[in-house]
Formats: sequence, structure tokens, C-alpha cells
Amino acid sequence: MNRKRSLISDTFKVKKRRLGTESCFGVQVNGKNSILQDVPLDTKGALQYLASLFPRKLFNDTLPPIVLKHQLYSIKQDRTLVDRQLNELKDQGEILMFQLGFDTDAFAVVFAQDYKVKALAAAAGRETLGTVQKFLETVLPSCMDLSFNKEKMLKKFLFRDQEITQLVKSGVLTVRDAGSWWLAIPNSGRFTKFFIQGRKAVLGMIKKSKYKEVLQTDLECRKMTSHVKLGIQYHIHDIIGAELVECVPTTSGILLRLTDT
Repeated sequence: MNRKRSLISDTFKVKKRRLGTESCFGVQVNGKNSILQDVPLDTKGALQYLASLFPRKLFNDTLPPIVLKHQLYSIKQDRTLVDRQLNELKDQGEILMFQLGFDTDAFAVVFAQDYKVKALAAAAGRETLGTVQKFLETVLPSCMDLSFNKEKMLKKFLFRDQEITQLVKSGVLTVRDAGSWWLAIPNSGRFTKFFIQGRKAVLGMIKKSKYKEVLQTDLECRKMTSHVKLGIQYHIHDIIGAELVECVPTTSGILLRLTDT
């Protein structure tokens, strides 16, 4: 078990930001943007683009499009600006953020309306539907926290213990520790599994390449293994934003070089 946890931890270690690090997708090669030249420069536009890469059909359209916060850093170089604009979108009720659990630095970003639609659909026809609807209507509009403690749920939002249990059962909340819960995405367990497998597989392909580096265009054209279910573009934004690879501009295009761990 310890070895398994160590492997997951190493794979999902988001590197500390290096000052001066360039966004791979912002680098110019021969005077032209590498890709994404039509993507809006604002954080919301980048978020919408990344959400469009999410493979809805893979999950039978039961999940809202999930974007990892650090994926945005693969598009926008100014991380401080990204964080500020994300907070603004969160305060405006446009997005929700989630702590995914497999890494303390891994946060998911989901458009609030998409989340509400999928959460209600997941609870449809079940005894938890009324409680889920109450949570979405009374808690989320007034509280954008990543987690909730028992005192707040009972005294501020007037939920009973039984209702909190129903929220956990429905997947809207997941246990953080005794007496507190993370806001969660119902039915997201398969996404987490596929994400872990996909990142490992893509990093493995780069590691096996000569000098542990590969042209981004070559990587995109490679036949993917069955472990890369979320799509290569989704994972490229992941490994760049998490600074697991270094982007090196060359005359042939962007070179992705595995960073030292």
C-alpha cells in the first residue's frame, strides 16, 4: 500500500512554479504561435477551451466537463492573473472548485451550471434528490467553499444529520475528516482513475524517447495506448501546466522535455 501511494504521489507531484517559466502554448516558433492562436486570452475563454477537450461521451455525458486548475497555466503565463480571475469567476457564481483528493495541489474547476445539471441528473429518481436540490439552491449560491464542517451545515444551512448522510451518499459531498466534508463531483471516480492512468502513460512515452524528450506534434500524432482515455491534448495541457515537462522552442516546433524529479 505504501509503495502504491508513493507511485501516485510521484506521478502527481505538481512542481513549484519557476519564475520566468514560459507557457508552452504561448511560445512563438518562427514568428508564429505554436497552437491555440484562436483561443481567447482571458481565463474564462481558456477554461471554456479546456472544457471542450473533456470527453463527455467517455462517461456517457454523466459528468460536467472537468478542468484541472494547473491546465490553465499551460495556456496563460501569468499565474497570478489566472488565480485572480478564477477567484472572480468563483465569487460571481460562474465556477466551482474541488479538491480531487489524489494530490493536495490538484484542484478541479467546473462551470457551476454544468455541475448543477449533472448533480440533479445523478440524483434523479432517488430518495436523495430533494436533499441534493436543497443543497444546490441554498448552499452553493451563498457559499463557494471547497469544504464544509458539521457546525456550518447544521446551524447555518439547517441541514439534519440524515440529510448530510444523503449528500454523501449522492456524491455531492465526500468525507474530509471527522465532522467535515469536501464538495465533490458525483460519479467522478472513473475520471480520477483515467486521469491517473493517462498521465502515467504519457509521461512514460516521453521517458522512453531519446533524451527523454519529444516534439509535441510527434506526441500528438502517436498511437495512444488504451490508458490514454481522456485524449492526448487533455494530458499535454496537464503535464505542461504541472511543469512535469519543459517546453523548448525549436525550428521544428515545441519540444517537450521531461523535467528532473
